[in-house]
Amino acid sequence: ILPFPLIWKIKRVFGIGSEKKLRIAVEQVREFAKKLVREKQRELNEKSSLDSADLLSRFLSTGHSDEDFVVDIVISFILAGRDTTSAALTWFFWLISKNADVESEILREIGGKEEDVSMRYDEVKNMMYTHASLCESMRFYPPVPMDSKEVMKDDVLPDGTFVKKGMRVTYHPYAMGRSEEIWGKDWAEFKPERWLNKDEMTGNWMFVGKDPFAYPVFQAGPRVCLGKEMAFLQMKRVVAGVLQRFKVVPVVEKGVEPMFISYLTAKMKGGFPVTIEERM
Repeated sequence: ILPFPLIWKIKRVFGIGSEKKLRIAVEQVREFAKKLVREKQRELNEKSSLDSADLLSRFLSTGHSDEDFVVDIVISFILAGRDTTSAALTWFFWLISKNADVESEILREIGGKEEDVSMRYDEVKNMMYTHASLCESMRFYPPVPMDSKEVMKDDVLPDGTFVKKGMRVTYHPYAMGRSEEIWGKDWAEFKPERWLNKDEMTGNWMFVGKDPFAYPVFQAGPRVCLGKEMAFLQMKRVVAGVLQRFKVVPVVEKGVEPMFISYLTAKMKGGFPVTIEERM
């Protein structure tokens, strides 16, 4: 993104300045991931059965033996999965703290589950209202507030805009999520029901997805996020596990809104101070 790319290319060739720092940092991350993979592989080799239910154990137990490939997968999960899901959940807990009716509906949904609902895949997967609430939360505060693509060949966008090969096109999920043209006059309302239909026979909620090009939180088309389903599973497990036992209460003055900071991922300035109240 530098105005003069030749500068960083020269630094990379000679291994100096910011490019040297970047190379060292990348090596450190890869060594950390490699250590995790080797330790887990050694643990699996020493045991006759898979005791651990973690993702890396399951991945290695399927027979993937190319260490570089597995290291790339680990780094992908660390970088792509951690910051985005934590950013999404931070804003989610803030929004439901302001919308008691939504929190009550989520509690009703998880109330009939097993006590350890966070560990039951099928039950968590079918939490439609919670799923819709997460989608609505990410409409307001997408974990990646804006993203860019490089034009591979000359093209014309649907609105008639000409884009030339090599240009960078940036789109803004944050702005799109607040667009009246896309979401209607009630766009400012936190309304999970906009993602749902109710089955008249059973009374159960049914999730209704939106056009991913109008809601590109997970991108769209050939570039759609590979970890989308896993991200939802992780977030719903956390939501169920936390809300089933605790009420999350923000520590802020009445009427004070947290400040949204747009980095690579969406941040809340100063973090999210809360108190935790155990449910009776």
